[in-house]
Amino acid sequence: MEKTKILIVEDEDKIATIVRTYAEKEGYEVQVAGDGKEAIRKFEFFDPHLVLLDRMLPEISGEEVLKWIKKRKAVPVIMVTARSMEPDILDGYGRGADDYVTKPFSPRVLMARIRAVLKRSTQPGFRDVLRTGAYELHPQDQTWRGREKSVPLSHREFEILYLLASHPGRIFSREMILDLVFGEEEEAFDRAVDSHIKNIRKKIEKDPSHPVLLITVYGSGYKFSERP
Repeated sequence: MEKTKILIVEDEDKIATIVRTYAEKEGYEVQVAGDGKEAIRKFEFFDPHLVLLDRMLPEISGEEVLKWIKKRKAVPVIMVTARSMEPDILDGYGRGADDYVTKPFSPRVLMARIRAVLKRSTQPGFRDVLRTGAYELHPQDQTWRGREKSVPLSHREFEILYLLASHPGRIFSREMILDLVFGEEEEAFDRAVDSHIKNIRKKIEKDPSHPVLLITVYGSGYKFSERP
């Protein structure tokens, strides 16, 4: 049976060694990259199931590596950074990160977060393809398909969109989305939902500034409205 593969992208050798040791004790197959260029190269041949990605990297930034990954495959990415301000976390989510960890962190807590993200990333495969109007949501690879294009979504983006599209016309408040999608596995806040919604619109709407599918109901939340 193939081991779950994790790519650790971290330029601080001490941190990379500690995380690798804990991850291998958990039974994961691990590769480590020390900069952005190496991360891209190793991602291509290692084909990991999850990427632990430091935000501040030499050669190519963590943000650019995240963008590169998300254009190619729906692999969950946990961003790691020394920054702990809310705007930085929102920015990470907005770029497609599935979870966010700030330094310093407990290796044991990190392993729990990795297990949680990996568990969530496998759950969509048990659901059916969701067809809505001219579009389809495919759980197996977490893509939005239609009109001769296929758009990869991050795990969070997929979960939010699947929730809303499964109940067209129903309004979901930010609190409901947090409870149903984020659960209690991590700290989350209302603006994280807004950030994900903004990112989804960039991917599925013809004009994100005038959405026709993912609608804001001011003072209430969001709803999915099928194109007439």
